[in-house]
Amino acid sequence: MIYYIIALVVIFIDQLTKWLVVQYMELGESIPIITDVLYITSHRNRGAAWGILQGQFWFFYIITIIVVIGLVVYIQRLPRGEKLFGTALGLMLGGAIGNFIDRLFRQEVVDFIHTYIFTYSFPIFNIADSALCIGVALILLQTIIDGRKEKENE
Repeated sequence: MIYYIIALVVIFIDQLTKWLVVQYMELGESIPIITDVLYITSHRNRGAAWGILQGQFWFFYIITIIVVIGLVVYIQRLPRGEKLFGTALGLMLGGAIGNFIDRLFRQEVVDFIHTYIFTYSFPIFNIADSALCIGVALILLQTIIDGRKEKENE
């Protein structure tokens, strides 16, 4: 149950921050948080990561529904004690649904976190994207931990 709460928190924060950006910023407006490092920039994306597959809404609807079903099935079958993996799944579920809501109701995804890594302008993203990436990173971490435990048991 806790993993669904994690997903709901991600969805709430994601949708709230996107609503604030849409309500209070002009498209393209940028507010510096840390100069040359972090900005809040009002941006829209009609595709996927880095703007690929622009306008392919049915593709995103179908893929997202499949992913959400898969995540729910994994959460339901998750053995007790798999907290890291469950947290990862909850983050990914919240992130997937957060961007799905945008595509469904806005026909575009609201992005606003704009970072610079040294001089590279990283593509603008949002809370849902962050949750998805953190979830994937946690699964990689869990895989490494499991691999080490397996080696120790051999």
